[in-house]
Amino acid sequence: MPGLADLYKSDSAVLSFEVFPPKTEKGEAVLFQHMEKLVDHKPAYMTCTYGAGGTTQSKTLEITSRIKQQFNIPVASHLTCVGATIDQLRQYLTDAERQQIDYIVALRGDPPQGSETFEAVEGGFHHANELVSLINHEFPHYGVAVAGYPEKHREAPSMEVDLQNLKHKVECGADIVITQLFYKNENFFQFREACQQAGIDVPIIPGLLPVTNLAQIQRITSLCGAELPESFVQRLSEKDDPEWQFKVGVEQCSEQLDELLQAGIPGVHFYVLNKSQATSAVLDAVPLA
Repeated sequence: MPGLADLYKSDSAVLSFEVFPPKTEKGEAVLFQHMEKLVDHKPAYMTCTYGAGGTTQSKTLEITSRIKQQFNIPVASHLTCVGATIDQLRQYLTDAERQQIDYIVALRGDPPQGSETFEAVEGGFHHANELVSLINHEFPHYGVAVAGYPEKHREAPSMEVDLQNLKHKVECGADIVITQLFYKNENFFQFREACQQAGIDVPIIPGLLPVTNLAQIQRITSLCGAELPESFVQRLSEKDDPEWQFKVGVEQCSEQLDELLQAGIPGVHFYVLNKSQATSAVLDAVPLA
């Protein structure tokens, strides 16, 4: 199995997708129907999240393991520090090893619902870099991805502090950085340049989410702090029609991806929300090779 950073030594941009564990059997069936279409685009690996506070951890391992077995592609599990002691994190990493999970997306995690700030449990970690260090020292066979924020993590006091936090995660053993979703490429380019100036020398992978519904993406960006260009919102607002918003969203993401590829990105990570249509339409319009 190639190392996570080694994947990005390819001559063409590397493709990856993120899914989440469905809550129902019907949702799981739908996810795997969409997976059949997504794998046609030949992703290098898939990642899978889990619910707040680790509520779907066992389901995450089940889904990632099934994806690997059914589609014969490498898989990554998300892992956060939320609500977990160090021993519980070790146990999850051991369980993931038994399930032949290849990579870990190491995150601090968002504060639990109803909380304004993150608080570590007794015997737990306070920061993602501590989790990266644990993986690097005790489970070194895992490739590790960490999160980057082109528009700054919402809790960081400044972009400079946020970049130092990211650099610390990389120094502790992260192989790649996957960014939070964004809709203005200039924000990504500024972030990438700032990473280079800060001495962050691992692959920086842009994370993209094609818009298919204006209300949905306004809710998502309000939570994560990503900026929606006003001209894009205006165009989406021209018609209160799902087909129109899908069309506009795919066009915008296609233009965004094309510009990113021309700027030499090593890969792209799509947040697919367990669907395939929008991402497939973008990749059909803008081939990565």
